[in-house]
This record gives sequence, C-alpha cells and structure tokens, in this order.
Amino acid sequence: MELFYVSLLCLFILLVSLSFLFLFLFNNNKNKSTFSGQLPPGKSGWPVIGESLEFLSTGWKGHPEKFIFDRISKYSSNVFKTHLLGEKAAVFCGDSGNKFLFSNENKLVQAWWPSSVDKIFPSSTQTSSKEEAIKMRKMLPNFLKPEALQRYIGIMDDIAQRHFKSWENQEQVFVFPLAKRYTFWLACRLFVSVEDPNHVAKLADPFDVLASGLISIPIDLPGTPFNRAIKASNFIRKELVAIIKQRKIDLAEGKALPNQDILSHMLLTSDENGKFMHELDIADKILGLLIGGHDTASSACAFIVKYLAELPEIYEGVYKEQMEIAKSKAQGELLNWEDIQKMRYSWNVACEVLRLAPPLQGAFREALIDFTFNGFSIPKGWKIYWSANSTHRNPEVFPEPLKFDPSRFEGRGPAPYTFVPFGGGPRMCPGKEYARLEILVFMHHLVKRFKWEKTIPDEKIVVNPMPIPAKGLPVKLYPHNKA
Repeated sequence: MELFYVSLLCLFILLVSLSFLFLFLFNNNKNKSTFSGQLPPGKSGWPVIGESLEFLSTGWKGHPEKFIFDRISKYSSNVFKTHLLGEKAAVFCGDSGNKFLFSNENKLVQAWWPSSVDKIFPSSTQTSSKEEAIKMRKMLPNFLKPEALQRYIGIMDDIAQRHFKSWENQEQVFVFPLAKRYTFWLACRLFVSVEDPNHVAKLADPFDVLASGLISIPIDLPGTPFNRAIKASNFIRKELVAIIKQRKIDLAEGKALPNQDILSHMLLTSDENGKFMHELDIADKILGLLIGGHDTASSACAFIVKYLAELPEIYEGVYKEQMEIAKSKAQGELLNWEDIQKMRYSWNVACEVLRLAPPLQGAFREALIDFTFNGFSIPKGWKIYWSANSTHRNPEVFPEPLKFDPSRFEGRGPAPYTFVPFGGGPRMCPGKEYARLEILVFMHHLVKRFKWEKTIPDEKIVVNPMPIPAKGLPVKLYPHNKA
C-alpha cells in the first residue's frame, strides 16, 4: 500500500514539476547571489522532492544507514548537503557532528519538524508542534527523573505481570504488537491513570493508525495513511478531553490525587502569568506524550526478543541475572529500585540492541544563523539531520560494528557523543530513564517465563522511521514451567 502512495506522489510531482522548476531555479540563484560561503559537497537531487525517496526507501528496505554511508564514502566528508522533505539540508555525521549540534541547541540550531506534523498534531493554542514541545519539556523533568520514577516501578511490575498472562498458554505469539500493547498500557496508566484493558484497547488502535500516518507521505486524500492519521488524532483528542473533564470532577471531589500522574499535574499547574492550560491544550500535550512514551520503547522491546532468540549465550546471561533477582523476592513482592539497579548485564544487552536498532534513527534541526562546521558554511534556514547510525555502525567508533557485544557498555562505556539512541544535549529524550525502567521490567518477566525461537529466521526489518519486524516477529514459546 505504501508503494501505491509513493507512485501517487511521483505522478503528482511529474504533473507539477515544470511549474516548480522555475521557482526552484529562481530561489537557487537568489541564494547563490546572497550567500558566498563554501557549501558542503553533495547534490540536491530532483526538483521539489530532492533525495527524499532514496532517503526513505533505504529505510523501507531495512538499511537506513546506506543513505548516510554511501555519501560519506562518495564525498569523503562527514558533512554533506542534500534536499529532504522539501527542504535544503545538510547531514552531519560522526561524534563531532553530534557534539556540535547537541552543544549548540538554541544557539546555532533549533528543533525542526516537517509542517505536515502540525496537521496531525494541531495545537489548540495556534502554536507549532515545536513550540508545544518546548513547553512540554519544561514540564516533564519533575516526573521523569529517577527519584520520581522510583514510585512507579511497582506499578510497572504489576502491569507487566498482567500483560504476560496474555502470552501464557500460547504456542506462538507475534511479539511486536504485544510489545506495543505493553508499553501503551504503561503509558496510559502512568500518564492519565487509565488501566482498564478495554479502555486502553479503545485508544490503542487509533494510536497505531496515527503513528503509521505520522511518517507516511503527506497526501491528505480520503483513504491515505496521512488522512487516516488526521482522523485518528481528532478521535483520540476527543477521548482525552472526556478523560480530562472527568479528572477535573474527581480532583474537586477528592477522588483523585494532585500528584497521581502527569494529567493531574497539568490541571493544577499554572504558567508564569498564573494562567492554567485549557482542556484542549492539555489533550494536545497528553497526545504527544502517549506517542513518545510507548512507540520507541515497543520497538526496543521487540528487538530485545529478536536478539535473545538469535544469541542463546546472551539469553543465558540475562536469564541468570534476572532469576537471581526473582529468587530473592518473597511471594507476591513487586520489583523495586534496588532490583532495577542489579540488572546491569541486562541493561548492557538492551543498550547493544539500541545501538544496532535505534528506535530514534536521527532527527532534524534548523540553522538559526549562518555558521561554519568542518570548514563548510551552513546558511540560515537550512535543515540539518543527524543520524544515530553514523556512529552506531561506524567501525572507527565501534570495532566490528555488526557484532553483538554487550561488553561495549561495561565500565565507562562508549565515548561521548557516539552512543545516541536518546539524542543528546538539551534535547536528549526526557523519558530516557522511564524507557530504561519499562524495558528492564519487560525483560525480567519475559526471560523468567520463557525461552523462545523465531519462526521466520530471516524476517525482514523495515525502518519507517523506527525499525519494525515486517511480519510482527512471530516466535514459538517454551515456558520454563513446562520444560
């Protein structure tokens, strides 16, 4: 189906490209006359679409790093120019590129998303997704720092136990959709205190539609993934407003606590001018949180299952560590912070999975002013893309980069700016510690219950934009209590 929309886009481009070509050449000439610095090597590709199709298609084929490394090799440079998503862009590669961008956030560069994102996440306050994200980041730290998250570990453990009951008595399961169900259930419970499985399921399907459309070609025609994502976003927003209205009543009647979740915090916290957020504004922010709070972690959980199936010696190391923790617990006793701190090898394994299959493949920035990097000039307004794979799969940074080796994360671990699954600098993912906890709790209950094997040994991986097993990662389960 995605190929149909690619073809539709190409047909559209052929029909209008002559009209845009004049504008493209005019703007190009204008830029040349006003900007005299030496641009990075590279090419702009086709008018209007640039190199976007090649950029996206390498991910669809499961090798997103190919777009990056082919150009690094061709231009003998760790920075090159291109044209992506309708924008002139430069791609910064390697730890030096990461360090430069992360260190100059809101000085030389700022976060950037395609305008199509605002159509799926329209703000009730008429501000951009970028501005809303800045507000959200100011609000989150109190909830997502380790000392605050400690009180949620028991809740995570309880939900994980209830989740894995759906795996029991099953000879085969499809891991990726189940991992999404687990992480979405957690996000609903911890962000808005929704934990009824039926209510969670009612929200889950529209969220899947929204997530798929978010990274689709932005053609807003009936039946397209992009159009369906807009409709799903509107549906979810209405559901969230209903939850918010009920929470207001519960807070007023003392049936809900001011500190029970992020929703209560948003309702009771005013800005510097003493104003409280409107219901639609809160719904917008919760919508973004629920997307960010489960989609990337579900990918990580699925790939942990994949690699543990392929590497029995790694599985045995994780199993040994987790069973020592399980045996130390009394009957019915939930996991706690001390237990999480004992999961060192398990987290090293998870980090190696995040290195080889980072859910966040990279991100865009926008140049705030003209500046120079590595001897090349970057004009104001250009978009800049950094890629996790430019270091994660670079043999100069990680020797034998395709080898699965959790020992890379022992001691001090990788050098700064080389391991970046959560980004870096001021825009490092604020949910990094939250993700660590939900992944480790998932691993604990998974290996405690099962061994497994893949039923499709060479299952294709699609990156769109996160790595996803093309068939959902079906595995055959072998419960320990039946061994």
